[in-house]
Amino acid sequence: MGARFGNPRRRTPPKVDPNKTAAEIVRELKRAAGPVSDYREQSLRLHGLICAKCGREFEAKDRHLLTVHHKDGNHQNNPSDGSNWENLCVYCHEDEHSRGLLGDYFRKSHS
Repeated sequence: MGARFGNPRRRTPPKVDPNKTAAEIVRELKRAAGPVSDYREQSLRLHGLICAKCGREFEAKDRHLLTVHHKDGNHQNNPSDGSNWENLCVYCHEDEHSRGLLGDYFRKSHS
């Protein structure tokens, strides 16, 4: 898995009427964004507050240090059974992604 810079699927933000209130603008932006899939909360509920790599257990106050890693690298693949997710602490998640970059680098330099 290589590094991706930018988001080729990024949508252009909708035009905002400057005469509208902030609440109206927020409502419109939320509506334009579409439904929110909160797979992070679902993954934390399914897999618990524990890092799947290092085994560190987290308390509710530290749950912000847990992230959801997509095993297949596809952030759009979010099955409700959680089979494509694993909870990783921020340190293990960074390690997981940097390993891929390092592997890509060595494959290219030894080719």
